[in-house]
Amino acid sequence: MCVSVSENALKKQPAVDRAVKVCKKIVSSFSYSWKKKKALHKAQIELNLPQHNLKTSCPTRWGSMHLMTARLLEQKKAITQVLSDDRASRHLIPKWSDLDVLEAMNKALAPLVEFTDALSGEEYVTISSVKPVLHILHSRVLAEEDDDVELTKVIKSDIISYLDDKFSDPTTEEFLDMASFVDPRFKASYISAHHVPTIQENIKKEMESAALDHTGQTRGSTAAEHQHSSFPSSEAKKPKKSLGSFFKRSEATSSTAPAVSIQQAVEAELSSYLVSPLQDSEENPLDWWRQHHAHFPTLSKVAKKYLCVPATSSPSERVFSSGGNVVTCLRSCLKPEMVNMLVFLSKNLD
Repeated sequence: MCVSVSENALKKQPAVDRAVKVCKKIVSSFSYSWKKKKALHKAQIELNLPQHNLKTSCPTRWGSMHLMTARLLEQKKAITQVLSDDRASRHLIPKWSDLDVLEAMNKALAPLVEFTDALSGEEYVTISSVKPVLHILHSRVLAEEDDDVELTKVIKSDIISYLDDKFSDPTTEEFLDMASFVDPRFKASYISAHHVPTIQENIKKEMESAALDHTGQTRGSTAAEHQHSSFPSSEAKKPKKSLGSFFKRSEATSSTAPAVSIQQAVEAELSSYLVSPLQDSEENPLDWWRQHHAHFPTLSKVAKKYLCVPATSSPSERVFSSGGNVVTCLRSCLKPEMVNMLVFLSKNLD
């Protein structure tokens, strides 16, 4: 995601656009010529370079432009040698100005690759990490350094502006804050101070709604159990009472504690959550909620609601790819129910 967003921001720079077009022409010339591929392999051996193939950019593949430029910079000596030996292709040799632009791009985009890969996962929680990642990008990754050239600084500034504009929608920002708040690794650490009271009020409303739903379900199940127990089976044996059951009944009848309202229970639960220590950033927040469900029964339901949302569209795109592998030209008559089962098995079986 981060690399894709950054590549869209780079399109504003004419120098970057020109350098990328030069890069695409070079990759295309090697892709359609087996002679150039063979000569490139030979040059890689002579220059002691990694024997890697060139990569092309694809609009629907995240980070492909960065991968293409990084591979060209890695193999620039071998590419220059092959193109120099071919008179018809010498015009494709990248100029030093284009290489400088590609170097500046690579320096700005390379640190974002790991964030993109991490946010594209589907075996762990990702949505709550969006705000922390944006904070890290602003404060460290995209911060200007002393050895940055002017173009690198401009690219970093454009990326930050693009990210700020992309996540400036109040509804989106509120949703990301809510997801970050119910993650025990972050809570309110990456939420703006003036937004924290609003987020807490929204969390309370969600908790009260979840508590009311739970109360209604409990009353319904209790009434059903009472109705069922009012017609005991004549053959059912009467259970033998234990010694502890007498004390339990005595406590229930003698209890004079006032009933706690839903609002008070929500306040107490939220306060207890806020004072609990932060979870280690490497741990799975879902495991934490599984272990502390008894302590935060209402808040855990709100957490499940938000933490199940993926941060990117990568998981759904992978499902579409699995569906394309299942429904082929030779299996085009499969019924939808069968396709659903086959896709489910392909995504859930090792």
